[in-house]
Amino acid sequence: MTTRVLGDSLTMFRRSLRRMRRYPSLTFFIAVIPVIILLLFVFVLGGTLGTGIGGPSAAAGGREAYIAYVVPGILLMTVAGVGQGTAISVAMDMTAGIIARFRTMAIARASVLAGHTMGSVVQALLALLIVITVALVIGFRPTTGPAAWLAALGMLVLTAVAVSWLSVALGLVSDSVETASNLPMILTLLPFLSSAFVPTSSMPGPLAWFAEHQPFTPIVETLRSLLFGMPLGSNGIIAVAWCVLISVAGYVWSRRLYERVPATPAA
Repeated sequence: MTTRVLGDSLTMFRRSLRRMRRYPSLTFFIAVIPVIILLLFVFVLGGTLGTGIGGPSAAAGGREAYIAYVVPGILLMTVAGVGQGTAISVAMDMTAGIIARFRTMAIARASVLAGHTMGSVVQALLALLIVITVALVIGFRPTTGPAAWLAALGMLVLTAVAVSWLSVALGLVSDSVETASNLPMILTLLPFLSSAFVPTSSMPGPLAWFAEHQPFTPIVETLRSLLFGMPLGSNGIIAVAWCVLISVAGYVWSRRLYERVPATPAA
């Protein structure tokens, strides 16, 4: 049974990769928005925001300090942006009747959803490659070694899995592609309400409380700690726990929605 699920999932994964090759502009677009925000915040606001912001490279001050502070948040925003494309792809399959057709075939039920998720993770990694390249060009300089870089990459992949499973469910629950394109927007807004761009201590009371307790803040702080050798504290455990919780919730929700799709007999 496990072998069948794995084989069917890989088949659906290859389908997602073919769609990705057919529409490379989508991956590029996912990376462009974080790059634009990165350049805007660093070169327009970075000189002011970097003064007294604390965090990595705080001693340098100004724009150099802000590049070190903001890039982990931009990386998280890149991963969150993949959710919109995932939801749209699933909604397109729904409106075209492809998922209903898959329901009639002798394939593992979870494989259809897993294929979308794995494809989204690969898309996130490609977008991250573009964003990291731009960040390095403009002066982003992590201070830790390869092991910490790999741990940070693992955190980003785990976040991408969580975002992808949640977005698959959002695509299934949408009644149109337009709705699917709007529902994941909250995922791209949450980084602005976290410690991604400014410390939560600089926010008003209720907003600071929300920023401290929402999932993206511990993920951003974990990335900063891993990339700049700062104390990790409990952020790592909390970040992983949030990712696992969102992944499981997204998977369970997706399976239930998938089972409700009426099967269409194959022609």
